[in-house]
Amino acid sequence: MAKMINNLLIKVYQRILIHIEDKAKFKKDYAEVVIARRKSRTEKRVDNLKENLNKEILAKALKYGIQNDLTETFINEKIKKTEERFYWKKRALKASFSRELEKAQDKTILENEFNEKSLILDNELNQEINDLRTRYANTLDNQEQYSLEVKTIENKTAEKIKKIERKSVDNLEDYQEKTDNKLKRLEKQAALFRDKLFSLADQTNIKDYGLEEGVILKLDNLTMRFGGLVAVDHLSFDVKEGEIFGLIGPNGAGKTTVFNCITKFYKPSEGKMYFRKNKIDTVFLNDYKVHQIIKQGIVRTFQNVELIWELSVIDNLLVAAHTLFKTGFFGQLLHTRKLHQEELVLRKKAENVLLKMGLYAYKDSYPLGLPYGILKKIELARTLMVEPKMIILDEPAAGLNDAETLELAKIIKMIRDEEKVTIFLVEHDMGLVMDICDTVCAISFGKKLAIGTPKEIQENKLVRDAYLGEE
Repeated sequence: MAKMINNLLIKVYQRILIHIEDKAKFKKDYAEVVIARRKSRTEKRVDNLKENLNKEILAKALKYGIQNDLTETFINEKIKKTEERFYWKKRALKASFSRELEKAQDKTILENEFNEKSLILDNELNQEINDLRTRYANTLDNQEQYSLEVKTIENKTAEKIKKIERKSVDNLEDYQEKTDNKLKRLEKQAALFRDKLFSLADQTNIKDYGLEEGVILKLDNLTMRFGGLVAVDHLSFDVKEGEIFGLIGPNGAGKTTVFNCITKFYKPSEGKMYFRKNKIDTVFLNDYKVHQIIKQGIVRTFQNVELIWELSVIDNLLVAAHTLFKTGFFGQLLHTRKLHQEELVLRKKAENVLLKMGLYAYKDSYPLGLPYGILKKIELARTLMVEPKMIILDEPAAGLNDAETLELAKIIKMIRDEEKVTIFLVEHDMGLVMDICDTVCAISFGKKLAIGTPKEIQENKLVRDAYLGEE
């Protein structure tokens, strides 16, 4: 009875702890969005003041006949517009002359008339340009008054800018302080429930299904039959947390079938699969449905690129984040303030992921027509949106050239190291596998041939005979 109560309390404390941690993370992420938006608004206000300052200085310079860079630019723009207007007048005259020339009997008179009109237009253009130069000529009579008024305008603008920036800094500091206080309170609450949770977990024999310390995934005699065909035959191995684990084998060896069993696209015929969701929870994957696997912290890519072609690149990433929304049905229906905040946070997260993956330039592009290597990177970037514990990659280098494969290797290592994610991949490119994998498992006809470091697999005779074709 006591064990049953302890197990119930553990589940309750876990739910509360997850809720508090999610709330704290959301507040932290939203604070970053708010601060960035407020800074952007302040910069825009300052830029507008500087733009207005230039306009006022230009007005004063034109009023007092002072020549400077602003007036020179202003005059040149006026001249450019005047020249453009006369260009179209001359073009219309030429078009009219061409039509009349086809019908005229005496072409000499018509040509003389055209040259006279063209000359008149040139003279008018020169006259208007001279008038502009004369109108805005440098008189130098009011230089002292101009300087005094400009100095006054500049001082007022500088004072306004200082006031805006000072107010912005004060508001941001105040907002940051309030956010930090909220986060401290949440962290205290989380620490309290975390201590209670671990204390209960130590007192209770938590079901860990015999997973060794540091193991995140365990397959025990996994078997998958399709009628009389055995695609996976009593396969067993462990994947350790934080490693890059490679599954290799010839075509038809059952590699993708293993992935489909783990992610429950297929229901295994026999065998057991265990996954360490966190320090407390170890889940029995056989009990879950395909749409529930992502919530356990497992995401995957496919051999073929599976993107939504009608959506932009950033929207493809946002689609992957649907499981992160905390707003319920009615909140979504009414588009509440909380939903708007969540959308801002997730969009910022998607932008950060694209920036990290070197894809930010394609943010608003549509996938259709982009290079294949970019599409592969987009699909990999999408997996990072749900903060997974393990990413399953099904032939990530398929269709990539040597340069793209080298870049992919760097990205996979970067994801493992920076995101603290376990990588489990199937790949035919042995160069990539031997370069990035910490552990490699070789299979053939669904059976395990060997497991070990890349060097051990390379030197294994069974692997070389079955996979590399040696005798």
